[in-house]
Amino acid sequence: MQLDLFPTDVRLRCIDPTHNKRRFYSLSIQPTLFGEWALVREWGRLGSAGRVRTDRYASAGQAIDALCALTRAKQRRGYSA
Repeated sequence: MQLDLFPTDVRLRCIDPTHNKRRFYSLSIQPTLFGEWALVREWGRLGSAGRVRTDRYASAGQAIDALCALTRAKQRRGYSA
């Protein structure tokens, strides 16, 4: 079994009971039908349907770079795996 060098799916949570904060943020990279790559983001409150945003990139490398940058930004804001 070979492990992926770069992540293609990331799931983060931010829970702070003192501020009634229970949020999730999910990132995933998927190929499109037109040869591009999509970074699909979903976020919202835990236990509810979240919002979804899809950003398209020309290559998988660009999508992975964007995923890593967003993951670092969310971790700075208190989200963890």
